[in-house]
Amino acid sequence: MTSPMNAPDTTEATDLRRTVERFWATAEARDWDAFADTLADDVVYTLPQSRERIRGKERFVRFNREYPSDWHLRTERVVAEPGQVVTWLRFTVGFEGAEEMHAISFFTGDEKGNITTMTDFWPEPYEPPASRSHLTDLTERY
Repeated sequence: MTSPMNAPDTTEATDLRRTVERFWATAEARDWDAFADTLADDVVYTLPQSRERIRGKERFVRFNREYPSDWHLRTERVVAEPGQVVTWLRFTVGFEGAEEMHAISFFTGDEKGNITTMTDFWPEPYEPPASRSHLTDLTERY
């Protein structure tokens, strides 16, 4: 049994989680001033698939503000622990959500609860190899 004296401090995880939830809400609302308020001045945004790295609040806000197309997001899951948060998002892109994509994003924060790093992964869907067909019932595919 963990006593209150020995319980882990979840304040840091809760603060960063709230910041990340606000980050996504303000992105969806296109409220770029409030979006910028969630970021540390020296935030670093990394996209491993395209090997891009964007440094600084101003550039990161501009990247999002100028992102083409009509997109919308829905949070599927948020996992938080002190110093880091992970989100799984579902994005719809284009007129009436013509394309659906998923993103996994990893965040770290500073002592003020601002986002200091974000690493974004955009996995592409693909058909499973025929060699695995015996492992999945066709009714289980979604």
